[in-house]
Amino acid sequence: MKILILSGVLAATFVNAQQPTSAQTIGLEKVLTEMAGCANAFVASLDEKQKEQACFPFQSEQRENWGFVPRARKGLPLEQLNDQQTVLVRGLLKTALSDPGLKKVDTIMALEAFLGEIEKRPEFRNPKAYFTSIFGKPSGTGSWAWRFEGHHLSLNYTVVEGKTVSVTPSFFAANPSEIVIEHKMKGTRPLHAEEDLARALALTLKESGKDVVFSEKPPGEILTSEDRKVKQLDLVGIQASEMTAAQQTALMELIAEYANRHRKELADKDLKNIKADMTNLRFGWAGSLKRGEPYYYRIQGTAFLVEVANVQNKGNHIHAVWRDSANDFGRDLLSDHVGHDH
Repeated sequence: MKILILSGVLAATFVNAQQPTSAQTIGLEKVLTEMAGCANAFVASLDEKQKEQACFPFQSEQRENWGFVPRARKGLPLEQLNDQQTVLVRGLLKTALSDPGLKKVDTIMALEAFLGEIEKRPEFRNPKAYFTSIFGKPSGTGSWAWRFEGHHLSLNYTVVEGKTVSVTPSFFAANPSEIVIEHKMKGTRPLHAEEDLARALALTLKESGKDVVFSEKPPGEILTSEDRKVKQLDLVGIQASEMTAAQQTALMELIAEYANRHRKELADKDLKNIKADMTNLRFGWAGSLKRGEPYYYRIQGTAFLVEVANVQNKGNHIHAVWRDSANDFGRDLLSDHVGHDH
């Protein structure tokens, strides 16, 4: 099994669909219009039963019912789509994700097939059990949302009046974080940059005498879990204002690894907001700084939060989440819009 080859229709029409090229910078509003067009094309391809599964009112409580563990989910799974519909889902993902972001998604899904093979539980580790949900009427000028989600992956997008978008909660994970056994996929490590850049920054800070390691024992999981709304966590580690210029650059490079999972038009908006909050950013590490051993780290600003835990399976099962305590599911954007209109 090649690294990104799944089974059946998925292999033929999803992973092996024509690979995207780097999107031109065409402006955020145009990207969101393109996103709405792809979502509408997907909805139009569905029969009535499929629409009942995939489509929800914008105000539905399901819009914030996100999660990353194996469980029953609402939405329409890939295994119930025909070839054309699977390609349309791929097209929708391409409106939000960059090439590297899509590659991470493909690999995370391929790891489900790998686990199904290794554990001999293909019915449980199903690479087609990833669900698409549409909330509201996709529009180039209105407010609506969509989600693509399954085990170890949750992508949530909320578009407000066709002008701006929230991309959080955004959850990527990998089990194993690195395939080390003899197998055709040996060496697969989808979140390697998120780990390597963070460890390099932590080591640099420690070597310069800064107390970046706030605990020798990492927590067993990301602290925000599947919370629909997150609060500020304890302030730990080193504040960006205490870092050298080179260390601040390394911190922003790490943050950009998360933001650049998305197309440039989406990523630039978020990076601009995070840079504006630079003096409030903090980076802290818990656990071992040796590769292959359990660790946890987080980056936190006024509202921005990245949490990463690689603790399970003796440090070979990574969970990484990007949250916005003010604007997950577009809460702040929607509130501003309502206040402006009234």
